[in-house]
Amino acid sequence: MSQPDSFDAVLFDCDGVLVDSESITNGVLRSMLHELGWQISADDCFRLFVGRALRDETAIITAHTGFVVTDDWLLDFRDRRNAALTASLEPIPGAVAAVHEINARLAGMIACASGADLGKVRLQLHKVGLDQVFAGKMFSGMDQPHSKPAPDVYLAAAAHLGIDPARAAVVEDTVPGVTAGVAAGATVFGFCPPGSPAHHPPKALLDAGATHIFRSMHDLPTFFRFKPVGPTL
Repeated sequence: MSQPDSFDAVLFDCDGVLVDSESITNGVLRSMLHELGWQISADDCFRLFVGRALRDETAIITAHTGFVVTDDWLLDFRDRRNAALTASLEPIPGAVAAVHEINARLAGMIACASGADLGKVRLQLHKVGLDQVFAGKMFSGMDQPHSKPAPDVYLAAAAHLGIDPARAAVVEDTVPGVTAGVAAGATVFGFCPPGSPAHHPPKALLDAGATHIFRSMHDLPTFFRFKPVGPTL
């Protein structure tokens, strides 16, 4: 891999990049879809729902079950999901150290830009000890006019940091997320750990516009050239 240019900020997705949440969340969703009579497989559940806001995919559920998704059903999903995440969530290996190193080298110019609801983002980052480093810099696509694959949440994060989105690096693991980062004008790094069904494969991420693929979060800080911070001697 060639060495990328330096960036003014790094914008992280959350699920599948910072926290190993996709199998937990999809497990809850799959159970609830089974309760509605849709015997969806784990692979199909990942394929249809990972990287997208569930509220935007309700027509798919109705088409397969005849059930018109209600606000109460979505709230029940969130409650069951949050309980499962609180019990079992772990960070992606290497993610916590990578975030702290990049944050230090960029003097705090990082943000978390997720397609998930902000309550979930806060819960997860608190659970893995990253809530303080991202304090005041957590963004949800659900709070924007459009969630991923639209670029809105990355544009909002870049605007908050006061940077041109073209000077940002985005770290993503799904096609909708990569599409969002590219549409925002950022350079997208596609994370694809080996043997993980919850992450989209390298070719799919590259086809969506990712310019770099990496397999371990331990490696992420080595891909950037950091500008000097403060006076040089």
